[in-house]
Amino acid sequence: MSDLKSLLDGLIASWENETVEFKQAGKDYPASRIGEYFSALANEANLRNMENAWLVFGVNDKSREIVGTNYRLEPEHLHRLKIQISQDAEPSITFANIHCLNDEGERVLLFEIPAAPHGIPIAWKGHYFARAGESIVPMGLDKLDKIRRQTLTQDWTAQIVAEATPADLDKSALIKARQFFAEKYANRVDVKQVMEWPTNTFLERARLTRNRKITRTTLLLLGKAESTWHLSPHPAQLTWKLGGPDRAYEHFTPPFLLATTKLYQRIRNTQLRLMPQEDLLPVEISKYDKKILLEALHNCIAHQDYARNARVVVIEQRNRLVFENEGEFFQGKPMDYLEGNRVPLRYRNPFLSQAMTELNMIDTMGYGIHDIYSRQASRCFPMPDYEIGKAGSVRLTIHGSVINPDYYRVLFQNKGLPLDDILALDRIQKRIPLPNKILTRLKRAGLISGKGANYYFSSAKNSKANSITASGQGNTLHEQLVIDYLMEFRLASRSEIDNLLFDKLTDTLTIKQKRHKIGNLLSKLRQQGVIMNKGSRGQPIWILSEKNPNKKEI
Repeated sequence: MSDLKSLLDGLIASWENETVEFKQAGKDYPASRIGEYFSALANEANLRNMENAWLVFGVNDKSREIVGTNYRLEPEHLHRLKIQISQDAEPSITFANIHCLNDEGERVLLFEIPAAPHGIPIAWKGHYFARAGESIVPMGLDKLDKIRRQTLTQDWTAQIVAEATPADLDKSALIKARQFFAEKYANRVDVKQVMEWPTNTFLERARLTRNRKITRTTLLLLGKAESTWHLSPHPAQLTWKLGGPDRAYEHFTPPFLLATTKLYQRIRNTQLRLMPQEDLLPVEISKYDKKILLEALHNCIAHQDYARNARVVVIEQRNRLVFENEGEFFQGKPMDYLEGNRVPLRYRNPFLSQAMTELNMIDTMGYGIHDIYSRQASRCFPMPDYEIGKAGSVRLTIHGSVINPDYYRVLFQNKGLPLDDILALDRIQKRIPLPNKILTRLKRAGLISGKGANYYFSSAKNSKANSITASGQGNTLHEQLVIDYLMEFRLASRSEIDNLLFDKLTDTLTIKQKRHKIGNLLSKLRQQGVIMNKGSRGQPIWILSEKNPNKKEI
């Protein structure tokens, strides 16, 4: 609070300028007016190389006195305002934060507005605003061009392709693009009107062209496959690769607007049967969430470094998908965006990113990672994993199966856990160390038990859940883990199988009982013809049987 007080005093001392605005603001202050200020202040902050601008409620703009405000007294109403701003701002961003300060009994709100991203001006309901002294005015072409020119010379995706014409564009992609654009702006423009616009008019309004000339972005998103020679030496490909014994691959060329769905359809998205706890019917769930996969794929397209002339690769393995693209995170790290509050100030490919936003390929700018993690958490599946390569590449792994059945059950039985707790539980199942403070919090919440390095998951609702892995359903899950391991690594010794399953068996069993149980499980799989011993009886080497390598489901 003292920091906020110092901030407020500093803003009042410097008083209103192009990046600070004070309002007394009563409870009925219109949200549309706030949106106009949001656009104007964000654009001015960009032009002045500032990280943010400020809109302050509760200060008289004549006397400079703190008078307080009763605008949206409930916190959830302020949160709703953030959603309203993101819905009508273009691109879809909102306040970095809304700070509430009680100054000598008077309530003051400080709206922290992020600067417009490098090369991308902010509009409110289709109109750009700026400041002229202390007033809001429509943004002039000089300021609009100044922001847009910030990255045009460096942005590979913004370059004009002189030899390309509308004849190089795919007709089906154009129709789909018009539909997506009309859906995005359904409350402002009639679908029929969008479908009747001349092609050049639509391309310009969807920000796919520059001065009515075809750009590399136009060809990537809407171009015909046979027109990709315009982008040479860039391969302009999305590649799907199937790992494991059934090796396969397929390349997908522009139009990427349609290719992402085609690639998704190649992925074997089967239904899984999971048993949350005893005495319940199995839950059926798809291996992967379609929205997660398309969000990940669209992010690869939007943010890869095209100057490296590399393709986007999606590797399908038995229980996970790996998305690979060239170009490290342009600003910050993946975990910086988990909470969904950080808005990147700069983009590697602002022209392409803005066009994809217009076509609804990217829902919100800055929220994609948060949405991917949140949707995976709602499925009670392991959290995604990001890996930044030494050469500047990014690998995102999306898990399509349960790693630890107890993790799944804890999440299933404790709906609504904060994302921070779910991430911590995910690190426990992946054997990644956690600070003692976090471990203590999880223990107090009844989510984990144990001590030292031997933590395991608890059931906060039903003590029977702790022993479910000793039941027949638990055996099914453990059998699948063995099969998955052998599919991945081809063979395993008895000690490797023990290491795989020991921590997943209930702690009500002794070490001797666990060994006996694993031995029975291996014997059962062998008798069923699922696995076979390639080694000796004393030193077994387990492999999948050629007759029946994979016919079981979780």
